[in-house]
Amino acid sequence: MPGQGRRELIDGVLREMEPGGGQHGEISAVSAFLLVRYAREHGGKAFGAETGALVRHDPDTVRAPDAAYLGPERAATIGETEGYLPEPPDLAVEVLSPHDTYSEVQEKALEWLAAGCRVVLVIDPGARRVTRYRAPDDVVAFAGADAVDCAPAMPAFAPTVAELLGDEG
Repeated sequence: MPGQGRRELIDGVLREMEPGGGQHGEISAVSAFLLVRYAREHGGKAFGAETGALVRHDPDTVRAPDAAYLGPERAATIGETEGYLPEPPDLAVEVLSPHDTYSEVQEKALEWLAAGCRVVLVIDPGARRVTRYRAPDDVVAFAGADAVDCAPAMPAFAPTVAELLGDEG
């Protein structure tokens, strides 16, 4: 609902979310920038923070990642949309905020995967770490100069943790 604050629709119920802070916004913007650059070179579409995507029906669940990417084929199938994306992205980025709990973020990452997202990146600014989810049993944490391979969602896209955190460009 416009003008009512930041929310997600979870199992048909609006859940209020506390706004992210400056560091959260900066890292979200860096992630979106990297995804836009990749989309311009390889096709597909990149989305910035709070773009809603329908992940479940009856009752509906609409999640909003901090950045997202749709590959060329799915982007062409979906086309332009003024409303929520009708399905999850191929890659979703979630940036931890100080008020997020580990269990909430893990639940969200697993929900993205269950809905059909191929890769979920959880960026933890406090720990200076990125956790990549490809499947519930394929979860890997990266730090520092580690390259985070985002295949199969984004072949040939492997930014370093430092890049995702905005430490290097």
